[in-house]
Parts: sequence; structure tokens; C-alpha cells
Amino acid sequence: MNKSLVKSSHLLKQMTVVCSRSLSSDVFTTKYGGKNRVLLIPGDGVGPEMMFHVKETLRAARAPIEFEEINLNSKTATDSLIDQAVLAVKRNGVCIKGNIETDHNNPTSQSVNVSLRQRLDLYANVVRCKSIPNVKTRHDNLDILIIRENTEGEYSNLEHESVSGVVESLKIITREKSLRIAEFAFEKAQKDGRKKVTAVHKANIMKLGDGQFLASCREVAQRYPDIKFETMIVDNTCMQLVSKPQQFDVMVMPNLYGNIVANVCAGLIGGAGLVAGSNYGKNVALFESGTRNSGRGVAGQNSANPSGMLFSAANMLRYLGLDQHSSVVRNAIINTISQRNVKTVDIGGTASTSEFMKHVLDEIHQHTPEIDGLSKF
Repeated sequence: MNKSLVKSSHLLKQMTVVCSRSLSSDVFTTKYGGKNRVLLIPGDGVGPEMMFHVKETLRAARAPIEFEEINLNSKTATDSLIDQAVLAVKRNGVCIKGNIETDHNNPTSQSVNVSLRQRLDLYANVVRCKSIPNVKTRHDNLDILIIRENTEGEYSNLEHESVSGVVESLKIITREKSLRIAEFAFEKAQKDGRKKVTAVHKANIMKLGDGQFLASCREVAQRYPDIKFETMIVDNTCMQLVSKPQQFDVMVMPNLYGNIVANVCAGLIGGAGLVAGSNYGKNVALFESGTRNSGRGVAGQNSANPSGMLFSAANMLRYLGLDQHSSVVRNAIINTISQRNVKTVDIGGTASTSEFMKHVLDEIHQHTPEIDGLSKF
């Protein structure tokens, strides 16, 4: 047999094992006294406020969670503190965080968010954009899953000024990581009962880099004959999203495109305040807002929409196997918006953050008796 073919087959098998572990129910997290230990990073902007609401929400739902908190943000970030955060995530297995801002005016400043993803090998970013009843948008009945390669591409932190006025930015696309994210996407689609995966690319221009990503997706797609596979150029994808978004189911793409597409999709269902983001690696997971926005402009004004971060907390609970607690939290958010008609300003309402949270907590208190074997928090 051809040696390159044998090597390719072996690599694909390795990717399958890794991705299957990431999607399995075997979550390796740290427990103390029957509680799941989770690292909490408040971050910048509205992050600390949102984390306060996450804690009071999980307390109301009596979720068996114990937080270890590290005050990592743009002002406190040092190599030592980042090292502590990385070790804490590895030790606990799970983290929930606010966004940490990057100084765009300092060419030597590195993104702490990117550093955490790369050092923890959080290779898969998942953002679900699902329509919520009573949130008025141009398009209804959307349920799109955006899966983004999270550790390479344009986010490789490899830029330099070769001569004055000429900057080179390196985009890294590897076959190994392309196969890995493609396998994750198809495995996720199969597990969730979804019917189609769309690979988003720009291989008509970047024939080697995006061409390799596309070839990897096609290779993996052959082993999932029950899932329809299609490819779409990224610029056409954006046009199709704002005109006929119902055609999309699961979308998989390299890093930068995933950032752009996820934000477009967030806008389609009502904005950044409604969307949660999940990042998965081997035996570790990090949960945050879907659009990774710090919300500095609304910090301290009691006006930010906490839904996205609360949805993220619900995703974290489900990852930890606390499905009933997760459902109670998720339903409380949706019922507050759709049945009680309590909405923050960003989605057409008048409620403050604290008013919105009062209704969410009331919904939780009404439904926590439905959870079997509740633990005290």
C-alpha cells in the first residue's frame, strides 16, 4: 500500500479518537465534596457583572458548582497570572470567563484570549444561533450551529514588519487541525441529529491554505454519507446568511471566517446579548459569550443583556452532565423573554439588567423542585 495513504489513514483514525472523546459523556472534571470545581475569570467590561449574575443563577438552580476565581483582565494580565489560569483550567477541566480586551494600539500586545485557547488547545469553538420567540428579527425559525477552528489560521500571532511600511501576517492551516475540526463538526452534527454540514472557505483565492482545509472536510465527509455536505465561498456565505439563512444547519470553517460568520448569525437572531460560545479541547472546556465582546460601553449601567452569558452557563452545566439544572436555567431565560415579555433594551424592551434577572430567578425558583436530587449550594 502507498506509504502516504497509510499515513493519511492513520492520521484520520487518530483524529476520530480525539474528537469522539471531546463529544463523549466522559468529562474529566475536578470534584470536591460532590461539587464540580469550575474556574471563573470575570474579564473586562461587563464581564464582572455578568459573572455575578451567573453565580446567583446557578445558586438559585442549586447547581453543585464551586468556583475558583482568578481576576485576570487586561489590566492585571501578567505571564505569571496567565500561567495560573492555564493550570487552573487544566486542574478543574472547566472554565467560564468574560472577554479580556487586547490593546490594539500596542503592536507587541498579545491577546490573552487567543493565548488561553492555544495553550489549552481549545480547538473547537461552537456558537449556536437559535431564534427566540418574542424577539423581533427579519428572519424567523433559525437554528444554525457555527463550528470554528480555534487555534490557528489568521490567529497565529505571527506578524512582522519586513521593511518599514510593509507588514506580513502569516496564516497557518495544517492538515492535522483541519481534519480534527472537520471530524468534530460531522460528529457533532450526527450526535445532534442535524442533516447538513457546510464548509466555508476562500479556496478560490487561497488555493493552498483554504484548499487544504476544504480537502480535509471533503475527506471526512465521505465517512458520513447520511449527512449532506456542501461547500460555500465565505463572501457568498455572508450574502446568503442575510438573505436566506434558513438554508444553513451546521457550518464549519477556519478561524477568522468563524469569527465573522458567528457575529453575522448573532445579529440575525437579535444581537450579541443572546448568544453563547463554547470552546472544547481534549478533556477541557471553556465557556464565554458567543461574540467575545467585553461590552465596555455598557459596563456599570445596569443595561446589559445577561442572556448570552447565562446560556453559556447552561451549556457548561450540560457539559458537566447536569442536564436538568441546565434545562431549568435555559428555560428560565426563554420564558422571561417570550412569556413574561421582559426584555432588555438591546432586544426591544425596557428592562434593566437587574429587572431581567429578577424574573429569571423567579422562573428558576418556580421550577427547581422539578429537579431530582437537588444538592444544597
